[in-house]
Amino acid sequence: MNARMRRLSSAACITAVTVLLPVAVTMLSGCASTSTRESTGEYVDDSTITAKVKADLVKDPVVSALQVSVETYKGVVQLSGFVDTKEQSDRSEQIAKGVAGVQSVKNNLVVKTSS
Repeated sequence: MNARMRRLSSAACITAVTVLLPVAVTMLSGCASTSTRESTGEYVDDSTITAKVKADLVKDPVVSALQVSVETYKGVVQLSGFVDTKEQSDRSEQIAKGVAGVQSVKNNLVVKTSS
């Protein structure tokens, strides 16, 4: 009886592993990134980069941070909005490039022209 119980226990373990392993792999792959979707870790990193860039823009006396929108995807920072001077645009880009984790900066800031 004891040997039979061990065989049943072993069979139950093998069945559980066979059934649960593919489920676990599928669940974990849901956290992986693709070319169009970030993984959870990448999203958190990008959110941190965005927050740091915005904080540095707010601290800078040249930049009007309320006019600059910041978005980050896989380490690429995109700056957009309307600024008053070319100096503000250039300074915003310089600040973004100085933040750790930034791979590149796309400066889509538009300098307002007087009518």
